[in-house]
Amino acid sequence: MTDWINAVQGTEAGHTLALWLALAAAFLHALFGALQKGGTYDPWTSRTAMDVAIFAMSAPIALFVVPWPPAELWWVLVGMVAIQFTYKALQGATYARGAYTVVYPVVRGTGPLFTVFGAGLIFGEVFTWPQWGGVALLTAGLFGLSAYNMAKVTVDRATLVPALGLAVLTGLMVAIYTTWNAWGIRAMENPFTFLAWFFMLTSWDFPLIAAARGKWRRPEGALVRLGLIGGIVAFGSFGSIMMATRLDSVGEAAILRETSTVFAALIGWFLLKEAVGPRRLILMSLIALGAVVVEFAG
Repeated sequence: MTDWINAVQGTEAGHTLALWLALAAAFLHALFGALQKGGTYDPWTSRTAMDVAIFAMSAPIALFVVPWPPAELWWVLVGMVAIQFTYKALQGATYARGAYTVVYPVVRGTGPLFTVFGAGLIFGEVFTWPQWGGVALLTAGLFGLSAYNMAKVTVDRATLVPALGLAVLTGLMVAIYTTWNAWGIRAMENPFTFLAWFFMLTSWDFPLIAAARGKWRRPEGALVRLGLIGGIVAFGSFGSIMMATRLDSVGEAAILRETSTVFAALIGWFLLKEAVGPRRLILMSLIALGAVVVEFAG
């Protein structure tokens, strides 16, 4: 599998595979966010349960299946852990203070803007002017969706302003971890080594914090199921986007991932029977159109 991935990297086949991986990551990320924010548990408890499951599933693979990271690249893993913890902490604080439908589009709207700039600086990627137009469409749709939902929301209004500030910071961390992890997965000969160690090393922090704060919950059935489902979804979401950034453009993959907001709305529409309405439909169409322009105007 590793030889095949290395062979298609930078080819048309690799570009097509990266496209589908980024779209898969978008859908799974919307599902992951809903699992962490929704349900009967607060975002911190939900993420802790997911992290326990992620560690339990990834540690045996990292330690006994894939090759270990080379010694000269351990600093990449150390930086990865620090960046990922900061992102997770900001994300949890954002979800705890603001309505999900308001803060999530802000996180996803600021993330690709910072990522495109970062990919240009680190990887020398250059967007065409039509692609920048696509970025503008997608960002306008995301921020418009947040503003529309803000006008409708009735919960968490007292903490909404600080939540929006945290959402912007979380978007910045999305860009930082996307760029850092793209560099890391490209630096290692075997991409599955990076993925396995990524999941193992970034999944122990929240459980330790919960234990230290005396917030550790007894593993009841519903929480265990949430952790297992969330862990599997996390493998697909984060694994897909990181593999996409190894195969092709980091900036384009980041933009395509932000169609997760469209998938989140569709999940709410089809599964939760939430009303969409013409305004939200127009805004979601802007997001999707922006992603299409970025993909095909390159």
